[in-house]
Amino acid sequence: MKEVVVFIHGIWVNGLEQALLRHRVRACGYDCRQFSYHSLLRTPQQNAARLQAFLERLEADVVHLVAHSLGGIVLMHLFDRYPDQRPGRVLLLGTPLNGSSLARKIHRFAPARPLLGRAVQRGLLGDMPRWKGARPLGMIAGNRGIGFGLLVFNRLERPHDGTVCVRETLSPAVGHHLEVPYSHTQMLFVRPVAEAVCTYLDRGRF
Repeated sequence: MKEVVVFIHGIWVNGLEQALLRHRVRACGYDCRQFSYHSLLRTPQQNAARLQAFLERLEADVVHLVAHSLGGIVLMHLFDRYPDQRPGRVLLLGTPLNGSSLARKIHRFAPARPLLGRAVQRGLLGDMPRWKGARPLGMIAGNRGIGFGLLVFNRLERPHDGTVCVRETLSPAVGHHLEVPYSHTQMLFVRPVAEAVCTYLDRGRF
């Protein structure tokens, strides 16, 4: 039985920042692939359609999905439009399932709206589809409050990872939730998070 882990990146990046995480998960014995998309030029729903086409080309019996930040919102749209997916675990890293208070603040400041592009359309502002997957979600949330959010707005509800509040990562759909002492981006580069990802992919729990 062939297993593949597909990584989905967040806003403003292309997946290169997940290279070290992929390397460490590959060392756990998994075949890792990266899905890249235009986070600002296309809506999460449009990127979900492209992700579906990407997944359909994979030759694998089991497909695990690991998504950081906005990538998790793309997954919400994927399972909303294409619920019939192959078996596999779904793990989110710092995804604001209840919408992003930081994104709302940026969106209210008209000159800054281009920073969010089309990611706000049924996405970062909180009007994304609810989880319709038949499997539980895993979530890793950072609680070290340093990052972009504090550079732009000096107040976010604690605890937070500098960009996303821990409260924003909570949902009845999340069956296993792990808080880690890292910031929103830092979690992609530290070994303990990679080990937690491998544990979840292997056991379905942390």
